[in-house]
Amino acid sequence: MSDIIVGIVAIILGVAGSWAIYWLLDFLVRLLPVKTQEKLRAISFLLPAAVLLIVVSVLPFFQTIAWSFFDKRAKNFVGFENYATLFTDSNFLGILLNNFLWVAFVPAITVGFGLVFANLANNVGPKREKIMKSLIFMPMSISFVAAGTIWGYLYDYPPPGRPQVGLLNAVVEAAGGTAQPWLSIDSGRLNSFLLMIVVIWLNAGFSMVMLSAAIKAVPEETIEAARIDGAGPLKIFISVIVPQIRGTIMSVFITTVIGVMKVFDVVLAMTGGNFNTSVLGYEYYRLFFVESNIGGSAAVVTILCVLIAPLMWLQIKTARHQEEIR
Repeated sequence: MSDIIVGIVAIILGVAGSWAIYWLLDFLVRLLPVKTQEKLRAISFLLPAAVLLIVVSVLPFFQTIAWSFFDKRAKNFVGFENYATLFTDSNFLGILLNNFLWVAFVPAITVGFGLVFANLANNVGPKREKIMKSLIFMPMSISFVAAGTIWGYLYDYPPPGRPQVGLLNAVVEAAGGTAQPWLSIDSGRLNSFLLMIVVIWLNAGFSMVMLSAAIKAVPEETIEAARIDGAGPLKIFISVIVPQIRGTIMSVFITTVIGVMKVFDVVLAMTGGNFNTSVLGYEYYRLFFVESNIGGSAAVVTILCVLIAPLMWLQIKTARHQEEIR
């Protein structure tokens, strides 16, 4: 009950404090000449959000970069020693390989499933479309940890004497095979690919919804013209629809790539980074929270930011291109 009271008080104080700040800024602007008011009013309303963004995001970002050049306790300057340690560590190079595999497979497969589901859902009738989209989008309402737990049971490998509860092993045994510890098999990074399936399952619904809206916005005249020319449904989809929604496809792809680069929850919940399944997000967690290595964890985060920055720039460029087309 005390936690509930604290939460209610925090909400009331937060709302009242925000209202008071904006009221004070508006009051101060009204004291100025009319021409000056017009110029400063928009700035005054953006100022609190800008200050909060700088304090919460920008300053910690630069502080993290600075910490990456310090030792484990972030007290003594060590230069590029943390980066040298990471890039000469075979385990970290394996982590980079894992991230590369995640980026190479998950976004493309997610967008591919999204395209297929979107096209199918748009052609099954209004009632069936709602049901189909709801079922496919439903995993988006589940947290990554919850999804990892669900799929963990599917991949479960019980020790001798325990009943079989893993669906995958049950199917294998029913087919005459032998149950396998799937999440412990790192040969060919099989366990990493099994983790990727979870993220694809979670993101396919988002991809479908975005691409479905884009497909519906394609001018019907272009589709009718293709039909008159004798093009079949598959030809129309590949040659007429897909080129016209390329901007949305690119936007969904980049968004998924950025999310995949930061993946952490699924790895933590299903393997704890063991058996060569660790990724950059989990490596940061391990170094900072398990080993209390501030400098090393800051270096991992900096590397992750460097890898994501070009993708964010490409995302912004794609969004601007779409706005110009509209």
